[in-house]
Formats: sequence, C-alpha cells, structure tokens
Amino acid sequence: MATELRTAAVAGSGAQARPVILVGFQAQGNLGLGYLSSTLRRAGYCVELLDIELPPDDIVAAIRRADPILVGFSLIFQFYIRRYGDLIRTLRAHGVDCHFTMGGHYPSLSSRQTLTTVPELDSVVRFEGEITLLEMVAALAEGRDWTGIPGLIHRRGGDIVANAARPLVEDLDSLPYPERSFAPEIVLGHKALPILASRGCARTCSFCSIHTFYRTAPGKVVRTRRPAEVVQEMQLLHRERGITIFLFQDDDFPLFGKKWRAWAHAFVDELHRSGLVGRMIWKISCRADAVDAELFVRMRDAGLYIVYMGLESGTEEGLVTLNKGITVAQNRLAVQTLKQLGIMFEFGFMLLDPSSTFESVHGNVAFLRDIVGDGSAAATFCKMLPYDGTPIKDALEQSGRLKGDVCAPDYDFLDPRLDAFYQALARIVDVTGWIHGHRALTPQLNWAWNELAVIRQLFPRLPDTDAYEAALRNLTRESNDLLFTVVENVATIFATGKGCEPDPQALRRQCDMALSRLLHERNAFMARHQTVLLRALQQAAA
Repeated sequence: MATELRTAAVAGSGAQARPVILVGFQAQGNLGLGYLSSTLRRAGYCVELLDIELPPDDIVAAIRRADPILVGFSLIFQFYIRRYGDLIRTLRAHGVDCHFTMGGHYPSLSSRQTLTTVPELDSVVRFEGEITLLEMVAALAEGRDWTGIPGLIHRRGGDIVANAARPLVEDLDSLPYPERSFAPEIVLGHKALPILASRGCARTCSFCSIHTFYRTAPGKVVRTRRPAEVVQEMQLLHRERGITIFLFQDDDFPLFGKKWRAWAHAFVDELHRSGLVGRMIWKISCRADAVDAELFVRMRDAGLYIVYMGLESGTEEGLVTLNKGITVAQNRLAVQTLKQLGIMFEFGFMLLDPSSTFESVHGNVAFLRDIVGDGSAAATFCKMLPYDGTPIKDALEQSGRLKGDVCAPDYDFLDPRLDAFYQALARIVDVTGWIHGHRALTPQLNWAWNELAVIRQLFPRLPDTDAYEAALRNLTRESNDLLFTVVENVATIFATGKGCEPDPQALRRQCDMALSRLLHERNAFMARHQTVLLRALQQAAA
C-alpha cells in the first residue's frame, strides 16, 4: 500500500492549474477530508476545503471562481443527502460542469441509491478514498480514462457500473498527516484538535454502519498506527499550533485484547518519552469491556481525562438486540472503575430500540439512575435509528416494520402504545430543551464538567475547586432525577392509560432555572480565579 501511494504521488506530481475542491462538514474537525486533502497536496495538487454549512450562494461562488477539475462531497450523515443534492443541482444550474464525486459511509454502502437520488453526481468513491481519489484526479488532470479505477462506482450511459473494491489502506503511517484547516476548539483558552490512532472497528453492533463499512471492503478491518507516529504528530501539533487537548476520533480506541492493550501501553510509554505528559491531555472513545483498571491508571497518569463509552442499553434484552456482545454488569463495572480512578466519562444511550417494552424503558431508567443518579455526568438518551448499511435496518425492512425515508428512517414498536409514548416524550423534551441542542441543559452541564476536567489537569490547584465540583454535581443530580422522573411518569401514563402528562412549560421553567444556576456557579467560580487562570495560560504559551 505504501508503494501504491508513492506511485500515485509520482504520477500526480507537478501542480496543475485547476484545483480540487472538497466540501463537507468542518465544525467538529473532519479528519476524513483532512486526509484526502493532505494526500492530494503531497502529490502536488492544489486543494480547497469548503464547509457545507456555509451559505449555498457562497459555496457556489467559490466553486465557480476556482473552476476546479473535480469537486468531492463528503457525506457523513445520510440525513443530509437531499441538502447535498440541492447544492449539487444548483452548481450544475450555474454552469459548473467538472467531475462531481461523493464519499462517506452512506455513499459507500448505498452507492446506487446515492447516484439515483443525486443524478448530477458522476461517481461515488467507496470506502477509504485517499488512493482512489488521487488516481482519479491524476487521470482527469492528464485527460486519461478514469472509469476503470478501483474503488469507484460510476455512470456508463444509462447504467451504474461498480468497479472492483479497493483494499483498505494497510499501513496508516504511509498517509501524510491530515490537513486541519478548521479552527481548534477552545476550552478555557486551551486549544483542542482531533487525531486518529486507528481505523476500523472489530465489533459488530447491529445498529452501527461502521463495521459494515470496513468489512465490505477488502483488507484488514482494524489497523493501528505506530505509537511513536501518533505521539510524533501530537508533538508537532503541540509545538506548531499550541494544541494541549487531543480528541481521539477512533471508532474504538485500541485497548481491548492482549494485542491492543500492548499497543496502549506502548503509546503511554511514548508519551512519557516525548515529554508531553503534564503539558497536554487527551480524550478517547471505547467500549465498556475495554476499561481495565491497571491500564487506565497508566493512561490517566499520562493525560487521559475523559472517556466516552457507548453503553447503549441498561437491559440484557436491549444489549442482545443491539448485538453489543456485552452485559449490563460490564457496563456498570466500567462506570464504577472510571469513577474510582477519577476519570470523567460521557456516554451514549438508547432508551428505546426495536425490541423495547415498557418494562425495558423502566429498566433503562433504573440503570441510568444507578450510573449517574449521583450527578457524576448529565443524563442523555435517544431512540435507536435504523441507518442504511446496518443489520438492524435490514431486519426491520424484512419484517415490514421499517418506515420513513433515508433522511428520516424510523420503525414501529411491537407495542403501539410505545409509539405514542415516544412521541409524547420527544415533544416534552424538545419543548424543555433538555437533551438536544446547544442551549439544552444536558450539553451545558457536560460542557461544565469538561471544563472542570481541564482545570484539574492543566491549571494550578484552585482552593475551592472541590466546592465548585460539589455544586456542579448537585445541579447535575437534580437535573437527572427530574428527567428520570418525567420518563418514568410518562411511561406509566401510556402503559396504563391513566394520569396526565407533565406540563412542558413548567418543565421548561425548571430547566431554565437550572441553567441559570449552572451559569451563575460556573461564572462566579471563573471570576474568582480569572487572574490565576490567565497567568497559567500565559506561562503555558511562553
């Protein structure tokens, strides 16, 4: 694979006049586009990245002005396929006639549907696209036929032709570091950027398209970078861009099993050798069954400050439906271990899935009370959605329960009373702004916890930090308890047909009051210590 990259780079060397434009979401740091861009740039091509969230007129104007040889669209979430389609049709209507291609999970797994939904597209780049896109740009630049390039699905007359799938990148360290043209996230003056240590996921959760994406292409499903290469990239970002918070975007950070635990220990060793320990912190996502106390002590002492886990369900039946390959006891143990080690955590959770019953809803709430009833993290949950390319979506379709469309996939519950329950609960939560949205209470609480973790790791010891944490914990505990009570009461109402729904406006007022208290506590704490915090930032930057 490294040879293939070098060969493609030689073929494309010598920058050409017409650039390549890549369009996608940039707000959270799109490393996928970053790797595509840096691979093209290394071969001598000019690349411009555009944020899909820019006004459409601005995107159209930028693309017309650049007169690119190719525009590539990165579609992360299938819900936005029509939004991309509208933009692409507008570009064609304004005379942009270059090659249009699209990549991402949904286009890779539903290529024909993508080309049918957006007929103005010329091709789809399937799976990992660095080499495929590079070869296609080289062919277009040199006026050669590109239609036989592996990894493409494209149009030929009225037909859609699927070329042979290209193997996944075998050696991730053969790729250049990704371009990060987006601004870092700022947490109390400290800069945060995403980074990758691996690609792929060995698990087979039924609701997730990630493992399907990697298993459909030839090649090894999970590949890790060399620990020294990851740390070298961290050193570079720390030195050149002042990054002190690293957000690992691995689908499943390499921890589980003897081989990956050895990788993690080697990574920690490299961090200590680099001199970064004490000057930066990092966050990972992993499964609960990978949380090992001995390993996580070493990781914590090397800067690990927050762990995100996809717990997903608090019932054995739900975990089986979701094919998590884990138990409720393992989920509980992971949370307990992180609490004991003083590592903050965040989690994903599905209150409802296709197998849900009112009994499982109450069981899930009981589990949430168990793990965050103490206010250690803000409660969050959602309904499982059937994404394209997932086994659970296929099963729902076969059973006749799938409904909605690609932008709003949905399903019927086995008990129709649950449909009414979820609609009512979603309405109440949306009205109160509890879980979803930037100004919602749960995200604001979790952001405050994130700030506190950064303060404890990267700033001098502040005398009343424990008191502030106690206040934050109390606010989180009260919010969680109220939310759990609402879910339990609404579930009971729809299960029994008795009782009245809670008043959304009254709950809205309670949420607003809790948010006001949170902001008061947070701002007062920051104001008391602003001199110390600012001095610490200045010293760190010196």
